[in-house]
Amino acid sequence: MKKLIAVTLATVMLFALCACGGETKEETVLENVKSTDPLTKEDVIQICIRSHPSWPYDEDWKVWQYIEEGCGATLNVNAVPESEYATKLTLMFTDAKTVPDIAVFNNKNELDKYSRQGAVIAVENVKECMPNLMRFYSSLSEDEYSQKVNMSRSADGKQYFIPNFGREKTQNVRAWLYRKDIFDKHGISVPTSFDELYEVCKKLKEIYPDSYPFAVRSKLANLNVTGSSWKPYWEISVYYDYENEKWSYGALEETMLNVLTFYNKMINEELLMSNFMNISNANWQELITTDRGFIMPEYQTRIDFFNSLCREKNPEFNLTAMVPPVADAENGVAMVNKYNYDPYGLAICNSVDEKRIINAAKYIDWLYTDEAVELVSWGKEGETFEIKDGKKMFIQDENGTQIQTLYGFNSYGSFSKIDSDSVLTSESEDIAETRDMVLEHTMPYFNPLSFVAFTDEEAAQIDKIGTGIDTYFNENIHKFIIGQKPLSEFDEFRNELKNLGVDELLSIYESAYNRMK
Repeated sequence: MKKLIAVTLATVMLFALCACGGETKEETVLENVKSTDPLTKEDVIQICIRSHPSWPYDEDWKVWQYIEEGCGATLNVNAVPESEYATKLTLMFTDAKTVPDIAVFNNKNELDKYSRQGAVIAVENVKECMPNLMRFYSSLSEDEYSQKVNMSRSADGKQYFIPNFGREKTQNVRAWLYRKDIFDKHGISVPTSFDELYEVCKKLKEIYPDSYPFAVRSKLANLNVTGSSWKPYWEISVYYDYENEKWSYGALEETMLNVLTFYNKMINEELLMSNFMNISNANWQELITTDRGFIMPEYQTRIDFFNSLCREKNPEFNLTAMVPPVADAENGVAMVNKYNYDPYGLAICNSVDEKRIINAAKYIDWLYTDEAVELVSWGKEGETFEIKDGKKMFIQDENGTQIQTLYGFNSYGSFSKIDSDSVLTSESEDIAETRDMVLEHTMPYFNPLSFVAFTDEEAAQIDKIGTGIDTYFNENIHKFIIGQKPLSEFDEFRNELKNLGVDELLSIYESAYNRMK
């Protein structure tokens, strides 16, 4: 009876604190983590996943059928529309009756607040019943372990976020894209430097007077994508400088002035739209589809989007990837910053029920078996894939439905480790022919900004300091780019950022990052 009262009280405390946003952190002690009993149909595992609007969850997807057959347990999948997920998950954690056993998180920082509250379970607390995961971790190279596992740790040094593996060659890959058909038609060479990029854009502007050849969008995001053309890993605000092994703030560096100068020139000569930071996707897409935008740093998948959209009217339309141009700077390189990492992962929720917690750990561990990787990546031969010329190929329906929509493979929560070859099969020939080149010109490490874990005190400091810095930065950087503020005032801008506490901000990141190494 005492044990029952203790567990019930812990449950009330946990969910009350999650509901009001309070902080608690007590060690989770489990007595049966060495249990080797296999999962059975009587073991019901509740999984909360996101449902993407482009491939909404379907309970009849083959992938979930195969997972249930393979792991042995009964799965209760709660698919929440992506736009409602964060709110729904918070509400689920407020009641012991609704908290899931496993939840999908779209980034590690989203999970950190739950780890500080004790609402999720650390891998270290259940590692005895996760031998496959531990074996996989031990097989990783030092770099992979540092980037994927260490960067998944929370401020207490433990791992609550279990990252996805296998989609790095396709997930969020960025590249420099250009209209090859237009370049070929007019005998224009692909620019290899930013000076050549400027001259090429001028030439295209002469041929197409209504165009804005340098077709950038996404507010300031694509300045980050191309930042390493001036300096490896450089970004406009907080970033980790792997070359010098320190945290830096891009706007304080001379590189920022060089970037602003280039963008100023492109806008002044109408080679880039002055409203590129606020342009809607619809207006930007119209720019590309009407032969008014020709070169852009973008998601590599935009190749398929525009080629399939435009080739019905113009069979010659050919958007493809090019080697990044190099900026005229001391550290300029033909590279783009790395964004091709999978931000998603799974977490074991603290249901305050030992059996449920252990079963959840066993389930995730099963996802790291060879059997599971085969099932969640390909399914079964003759049902979802066949072998042609020695290679696995998915079996498609008569409508050519996307594999993700047809079977559910590669959908949220359906895997933790996936065969990258299965993901690549859905890649078009247009992307495949330049994929290796694009990846070769991508920086090897990603900015760990969104993975660094902070203590409550550090998070409060960052919020206090960072708000003022971000407000001042955003108010002024846009003015510099479009020419409302002269570049002669750039030093004043940098000095004010320092006065607002950038150095203190970076020291917090440095301290937190060093904890995670």
